[in-house]
Amino acid sequence: MIELQREASKELKLSIQRFFREQMDDDIGDLKAELFLDFCLKEICPTVYNRAVRDAQAYFQERTADLDGSCYEPERVYWEKK
Repeated sequence: MIELQREASKELKLSIQRFFREQMDDDIGDLKAELFLDFCLKEICPTVYNRAVRDAQAYFQERTADLDGSCYEPERVYWEKK
């Protein structure tokens, strides 16, 4: 499970409470906000994290697939005629 720093957890719980208040017309307390945050961290975040890792891996694989073509420098060209 993703571990959050205390301040980040506090800010997220406040955000969850605001979301429920403004979007669901429901005031929830600290305990419900904390339980919802724990649910998200355990159930939703791993899926998002894994997708981000796959996206990053694909990005770097695309960038490194043609390293020879994009980063190649001809060798021993000093004596070549121009």
